Amino acid sequence: MDEKTTTPELLLDNQLCFTIYACSREITKLYQPYLDTLGVTYSQYLVLLVLWEKKQCTVKELGAELYLDSGTLTPLLKRLQAAGLINRDRSLEDERKVLITLTDTGWALQEKAREIPGKIAEGTMLSEEEFGALLCQFKDLLGRVHQANFKSPSKV
Repeated sequence: MDEKTTTPELLLDNQLCFTIYACSREITKLYQPYLDTLGVTYSQYLVLLVLWEKKQCTVKELGAELYLDSGTLTPLLKRLQAAGLINRDRSLEDERKVLITLTDTGWALQEKAREIPGKIAEGTMLSEEEFGALLCQFKDLLGRVHQANFKSPSKV
């Protein structure tokens, strides 16, 4: 009988994509109790973070910041608007553009959210230095992978 084996490069434990995926899911779980107190999902929280920083964005700009396409972003924005956290208005200069801004209620959540980054950092059980170094490494990796995806044609 022929015994079948898997080569080391095909082991799940050797896949960068899986490790990042699983880590992302676990970190998102760390956020959940804090997001529940805000009444938002993780994706909605990310939109709020961008708007707290930028004050106003077009849908396209928001999508670029969050690496999301408009098909994913539009329903998310509709839910945030229905919750009274954002406004979506057509630009007076260019009707094709939809401008996203926070409502007073959306701005008020910022104060409640201030503790979240520190609580998440604590939850990782990394030192401040380790956390900062890891964040820098992941930002660098994201930039490199994004650049590589932008340059290379899609192969299916």
